[in-house]
Formats: sequence, structure tokens, C-alpha cells
Amino acid sequence: MTSGNFQRADHSTVSAYIMVAGAARLIDFLGTVFGATTVLRHDRPDGSVMHASVRIGDSVVMIADATPEYPAFPVWLHVYVPDVGETYATALGHGATVVQSPTEKGDGDRRGGFADPAGNTWWIATAV
Repeated sequence: MTSGNFQRADHSTVSAYIMVAGAARLIDFLGTVFGATTVLRHDRPDGSVMHASVRIGDSVVMIADATPEYPAFPVWLHVYVPDVGETYATALGHGATVVQSPTEKGDGDRRGGFADPAGNTWWIATAV
């Protein structure tokens, strides 16, 4: 399948969409931890994030500040990173909390997990 005219050229075909309290903080956190870059961002008049798309590697994650109509809810995401230990330490140093310390899982990956400041769980892995 080609992207043709039905899909934005700067977005992946499938993207996670995260509703959080504190979207701007999460966007900054993802930039620090994963090197995420903001593809687009639209703020509401009150300064909250109506919609943002950030690129992590070859994927796009969409983020918005929760509203009463669309409440925040935690999600789990999995990201391959060049160095799971380094990424894990960076995340913890910037407000993440421990879910699981990195360890080899016997499936070819060294994997660990942390919760971001908005409560989402990020599983990170490096193939070994």
C-alpha cells in the first residue's frame, strides 16, 4: 500500500494516540528521553495541547491534553532504542518511575519499563 493522497507524508500509517493531563510536559519528556521531534502541534486558546504529533524513530505518536469529553487514560507502548540502559537511566533522571529494570528476557531483547510523568508505561528494548 502506498501513502498516496489519503495520508500525511510526515505520519506513519498507524499511530498511537495518547490523552494525558500535561501534554506539553510529556512532549518535552519524549524529546529528552527518545529524541522525539514535534511534527505538528495545535494549542487551544487556554494553552493546552489540542493535538500534537511527535516522531520517535520511524513512528508517530499523537498526544493531546485530556478534556472532560476525552479523559486521560494510561497506555503501554514499546520502543526499540539503541541502548536500553542509557534510555532507562535518562527517563528515570527526568521524572519517570520504575516499572521494571532492564534485563535480558531470553527472547533476544534486553528490556525494561518505566512510567512517564503522565502515567503511561513505556517498555524499551535493545536487541542483543
